[in-house]
Amino acid sequence: MGAHISIPMYQRAVPQRYRLIGQRCLKCGRVNFPPKAVCKYCLTGSEFENVQLSGRGTIYSYTIIAGGGAPPEFAEDARCKGSYPVVLVELEEGPRIIAQLVNPPGEGISIGMPVEAVFRRIYEEEGVIRYGFKFRLV
Repeated sequence: MGAHISIPMYQRAVPQRYRLIGQRCLKCGRVNFPPKAVCKYCLTGSEFENVQLSGRGTIYSYTIIAGGGAPPEFAEDARCKGSYPVVLVELEEGPRIIAQLVNPPGEGISIGMPVEAVFRRIYEEEGVIRYGFKFRLV
């Protein structure tokens, strides 16, 4: 298996993985997601306030992952479902995040399509089901 994330490390990431909590830099005002120790925009801000992200945004870019190209933790999904789309979403609040797109449209995916985050099972590791967000078209 490739992208192992220990249970303690996974649990520390629960606020962003389960509730889409970002951080607004008190120096420049930009929203960081996932949370950082130093603002990735101004590179000097280290004080933040938590921000509940809406989960709404638009597709900024996308790719289709074929079975052979799936990361190890998604190999079982790829065997069952074949290829699946992964989108780079620009959230209303500014951050861009990568996630799977559920129920892709038969006519194809286009940049600019509106999407919203949905809470889903991501994969299972060490007997623990890992949940998080995916996106669906609005």
